[in-house]
Amino acid sequence: MGFDSSAETAAARGDPDPDGASQTKEAETDPPHDPWEVDWEENDALHPRQSLSKARKWTITFIVGSSSLCVTNVSSIYTSTYGQLIPEFHISREVATLGLSLFVFGLGTGPMVLSPLSEFYGRRPIYIGSLIFFFIWLIPCAVAHNAATMLVCRFLDDLAGAAFLSVAGGTIRDMFVNHELTAPMMVYSASPFLGPEIGPLIGGFINQCTTWRWTFYVLLIWTAVQLAMITLLVPETYPPVLLRRKAERLRKETGNGAWTAPIDKLDSSISKTCLCLCTLSVILLGVLYLFFGAFPLVFENTYGFTLWQTGTSFLGILVGMIIGVLTDPLWARNYRRLLRQYVARTDQKGASEPEFRLPPTILGSFLVPVSLFAPILFSGLFGMGIILVYSGIFTFLVNCYPLYAASALAANSFARSVFAAAFPLFGNQMYQGASSLLAFLTLAMAPFPYVFYRYGKKVRGTSRYALS
Repeated sequence: MGFDSSAETAAARGDPDPDGASQTKEAETDPPHDPWEVDWEENDALHPRQSLSKARKWTITFIVGSSSLCVTNVSSIYTSTYGQLIPEFHISREVATLGLSLFVFGLGTGPMVLSPLSEFYGRRPIYIGSLIFFFIWLIPCAVAHNAATMLVCRFLDDLAGAAFLSVAGGTIRDMFVNHELTAPMMVYSASPFLGPEIGPLIGGFINQCTTWRWTFYVLLIWTAVQLAMITLLVPETYPPVLLRRKAERLRKETGNGAWTAPIDKLDSSISKTCLCLCTLSVILLGVLYLFFGAFPLVFENTYGFTLWQTGTSFLGILVGMIIGVLTDPLWARNYRRLLRQYVARTDQKGASEPEFRLPPTILGSFLVPVSLFAPILFSGLFGMGIILVYSGIFTFLVNCYPLYAASALAANSFARSVFAAAFPLFGNQMYQGASSLLAFLTLAMAPFPYVFYRYGKKVRGTSRYALS
């Protein structure tokens, strides 16, 4: 007996949700069910939402979140090596900064390939392969003797490790039903932004006390720990792939080759997602990476901070991000309130709309420009704003595109990372003369989340892959 969700069929029977979320348009015209097509049984032991305990789901969430934190930490911790790297390699600061820009560019490019692969081969093999190659490419970075080796290997390194910026969001969507989604998505949303903030803090202490190569030795140890946890503790969670395994088992046990899974009939094309709310997220990540060049400029050159003291200047943003994460219970309560109002208005019990995830984004989009008008004083406000913006956008995307959650997040990651890669190259000049320009730019973008909150359903109606 299958789950009573017609949206399940449209999503390759991979996303049964007891909450009764909005249905896709394809569900309205589904053909009769193939008797040899495997389906989910009641309390099916294979489905992660049924078989995994809450503790196991949260363990997996923290493991993939910490892996994302590890990968993104590598982006910014590199900036703390400039003081030793530039004279040793006989390069300019601009060339050294290319190592940061290329890394961030790879963070956006990698998910465009890895996320669709995870939606065909599963999450687990992508995680393991990603971390193995991430570990491998850290080695030449640690032993590099010239700038060319460092730059090329950093690009290849982030290209490999970038899976956690998008596939991890898909894993969380696989495990949690709608009413449970807010808190784990807040953890996932915070991880790739906390990583860059703790990078200068850790790197400042390492490079103040020893050689820059120990920066990468520490990262190798951390990556090895993450790889061990992923291999031992994180199972496959993508429901369509699990159904395909079920069909393979039935074919083997019964000798009947007619058994198939819904995913076997899907087009495996990469171009499956409709990208929304990218403009704001693109600008915010660019501003965040601008800070990694600007803060050392301000605190070291103007105030005479040492390297480790400059690292502590990022604590304001870090604390703001943590405060943003801690506001999750307020947004969860607001989400439940919107659900109750929607049910009372439409008489559709258990129904929901992805736009109900956007209120934190609305608040965050106004906190950010306020913080940029006085960036050092209100860096904590910026950290809080960026977490609220991204948590709302990410949760909206995985709600809106349940089967293609990883690809939707990959498209968002590509757009924001390509833009952010350019910011460090002119960050010093921008920060000295035109930081208010960034504030006005983010202020111009601030109404976007509210507009989409009001009219997003009409926009989603034009996409055949979004819940309508």
